[in-house]
Amino acid sequence: VRTALRAILSAEPDLEVVGEAATGAEAVSVVRETLPDVVLMDVRMPGTDGIRATERILATLDRPPRVVVVTTFENDAHVYDALRAGAAGFLLKRADADTLVRAVRLVAHSDTLLFPSAVRALAAEHARAHPAPPPWVARLTGREGEVLRLMATGLTNAEIAGRMGVGPATVKTHVASVLAKTGSRDRTQAVVRAHEAGFMNGG
Repeated sequence: VRTALRAILSAEPDLEVVGEAATGAEAVSVVRETLPDVVLMDVRMPGTDGIRATERILATLDRPPRVVVVTTFENDAHVYDALRAGAAGFLLKRADADTLVRAVRLVAHSDTLLFPSAVRALAAEHARAHPAPPPWVARLTGREGEVLRLMATGLTNAEIAGRMGVGPATVKTHVASVLAKTGSRDRTQAVVRAHEAGFMNGG
């Protein structure tokens, strides 16, 4: 799989493969050395798995890369754990070359998330165990709630600004407030927590 990914990405004039790893621990080390913009992470690896590796990468670097999980099954519980850890989304291993390249470019150059539809089913399974909405739901303002819902559809800050008719700086302020109130490190965690809380269904 790594050989195929390298061949596909290296063929693109605007993309450069700066490293690869066979284990989660090696992935963390390679990322710290090469400081890539995007990491394609398999969740199932020997030793330190992709979930723990993702957590370490996002928690220990001042400017962490966007992590995209590469997986065989989109409903894999491990994928959900990786999203909760802060991955920007996931791709299926059977994705074609165009989809792969487009995804890497997208997450490298924007704050778009790659899981707005598939994550709902994953989150629904976890939401059933916590029927009562968490306290942060009541603390969101109407505008913050609107921003969170638009974030969950995969829109960037610029797209949200256009949809709401406000400036990008205003959206950025709302996003920062949403992250603080939901206790999230990044927009990925905020969206996952919104789904878990039933917020996307009006909860």
